[in-house]
Amino acid sequence: MEEDGPPRFSGRSAGRDSAPAPATAGALVPHAAANAAAAAAAAPPAAAAAAAGPRRFVRQQVPDEVLNDPALNAAMAVLPANYNFEIPKTVWRLRQAGAARVALQFPEGLLMYACAIADILQEHAGVEHAFVMGDVAYGACCVDDFSAAALGADFLVHYGHSCLVPVGVTNLPCLYVFVDIQMDVDHLVDCVRLNFPAGTRLLLAGTIQFSSAIQVARARLAGDYPSLDVPKCKPLSPGEVLGCTAPVVPAGSHDALVFVADGRFHLEAMMIANPWLPAYRYDPYGRQLFSESYDHAGMRAARRAAVEAAARARRWGLVMGTLGRQGNPRIVELLESKLAAKGLTYTLVLLSELSPQKLEALGRRDVDAWVQVACPRLSIDWGEGFVKPTLTPFEALVALGEAPAWWARPAGDAAVTPPVTPGHEPYPMDYYAAEGGEWNSSYHKAKPRARPAAAAAAAAAGSPAAAAAPAAQ
Repeated sequence: MEEDGPPRFSGRSAGRDSAPAPATAGALVPHAAANAAAAAAAAPPAAAAAAAGPRRFVRQQVPDEVLNDPALNAAMAVLPANYNFEIPKTVWRLRQAGAARVALQFPEGLLMYACAIADILQEHAGVEHAFVMGDVAYGACCVDDFSAAALGADFLVHYGHSCLVPVGVTNLPCLYVFVDIQMDVDHLVDCVRLNFPAGTRLLLAGTIQFSSAIQVARARLAGDYPSLDVPKCKPLSPGEVLGCTAPVVPAGSHDALVFVADGRFHLEAMMIANPWLPAYRYDPYGRQLFSESYDHAGMRAARRAAVEAAARARRWGLVMGTLGRQGNPRIVELLESKLAAKGLTYTLVLLSELSPQKLEALGRRDVDAWVQVACPRLSIDWGEGFVKPTLTPFEALVALGEAPAWWARPAGDAAVTPPVTPGHEPYPMDYYAAEGGEWNSSYHKAKPRARPAAAAAAAAAGSPAAAAAPAAQ
């Protein structure tokens, strides 16, 4: 199950069709907080726990009486056996948290199981009410703790995506359930062996649902492909790729990518980040291997034209996405400061979903260019459908002269091996990467830390650095 982002109304991606690889193995198969804390401190232990609300972190393993509960296992039988919804873990977590009202959030591909899961949790987790949130969830960036809290929930379970927004950041306790999907790993392994000669330098990646299968396949293929790698882009899991965030591998270091997913959306991010890398997609449902291509030159030319047009703009529209956590206030503030420093006027707009018609209606007279802090793929995939240039935060910084343009890198740069092909220059797909640029939305950015030994030495020497050291912790 792959979420392919918002419904596609136009754009360059629509014409990028997959082609089956020459050989395929197998056939197609089916702030009152302070008062609450004071009251809790004066109350008996049980009352104090209730006053504090659901606990955010529980480190205990699921006990056997939950794992082996006959009634719970019978209820779980209505769910597909190869989809791991982590029901026992969720039941135990909700019991331990003392949750009463639980919000459940699903991507569209899993909504068919939502009512059954809600019934199971109400019956076995001791919650008073489990309700399903109906708004669309395209990815982990859409985790909607704000709406859940507004609906009176004291716990949120988000299904189908990885933990982009840390549970320590959400404004109510949150549990992410990746929904690991069991697939025919033997067929994947056979398919790779049939299509790639032994010794081929392969990369193996995919969507979060198939992370476990990717690791199993890696182990089984290691003998025939000793150079096989599973790339990692922190904070994502090994081999995991998002539609906006993908690992970058050194040019020329591998011969091909095998990507496990039933759709192209996430794969395209990997292809954009590594335009030199031949890509193949293994569909775990159809059990077929496809050779994939992407119009790198066309995409980069379209985005360059939008950036160059926006560079002449005097009046900007700044969109903060309000679909879950898509919009990041830190990036909005960064862009506001850059625009103000250049003496440019801007209008801030809050939108849950973007469309060319909506932006044109809002900015027909007063906006020369838009920058949207929601999903970079809205601009990359469908930018040509917008009347006014509609940029990503990275592209906006390029237009404002605050970040280097990707096309400014000279073809054949000696630092790049092999030389960069014109139209295939590196374009960052690092929107949630911990090591991404200042335009990115990561909640996991590494903060500089002072070395204890260096701080102690500076303090002993009376260095001014000693005073600054604690602030860097």
